[in-house]
Amino acid sequence: MVDVTDATFQTEVIERSRTVPVVVDLWAEWCGPCRTLGPIIEKVVADTGGKVELAKVNVDANPRISEAFKVQSIPAVYAIVDGRPVDQFMGALPEDQVAKFVNQLIANQPPSQVELLIEAGDEASLRAAQELEPDNVEVKISLAEFLIGDDRTEEALAILAGMKESADTRRLSALAKLGPVSETDLELRLMALLENVKGDDDARLEFIEYLDLLDDDNPAKAHWRRQLTARLF
Repeated sequence: MVDVTDATFQTEVIERSRTVPVVVDLWAEWCGPCRTLGPIIEKVVADTGGKVELAKVNVDANPRISEAFKVQSIPAVYAIVDGRPVDQFMGALPEDQVAKFVNQLIANQPPSQVELLIEAGDEASLRAAQELEPDNVEVKISLAEFLIGDDRTEEALAILAGMKESADTRRLSALAKLGPVSETDLELRLMALLENVKGDDDARLEFIEYLDLLDDDNPAKAHWRRQLTARLF
């Protein structure tokens, strides 16, 4: 999110929209519906992970922008793509409608160069994507996963160590350390470790690493978590 002024609108909105869709939220301090909409639109745009950006415009402090949009009432929200408005809405919509408005912008966008490189999936493509967007989480995850599959686990772990912890980083770190495990072998290993988790920190940590191999929505993960809790407490 960026606060945009009359002086920065050309750079922050028009020029930026040639790279990524920009949602412009025109608001004012005295506007009650603006205060309702503000946190909603900020959350929805943040949830896109950078695929859409938000520009906030205080119309009282920046009259030229509201004049350019011919704004009659606020909040007024405009979607800008390639330097021009492509969609808009007025008033404080509920979150589901704001999400539909924002997500439609993503659906209408062609894949970016980085997205195409990630889709290619080979090391040269992933390294090229990393050069273009060094902080892109999806690029880092994809590269780490490739390196693990290529048995270069130390390189993968170095990438993962520099990232904010998430379900993906935990899963890949566990995969790098433990290697691929079949469902049957995983269950057998968890059963064996469960006997020692109470008094053996290494066994407990290894148990958790095996759990990290499972997706969060896998019912087996919830089952084994309950088993661990019962043994510990």
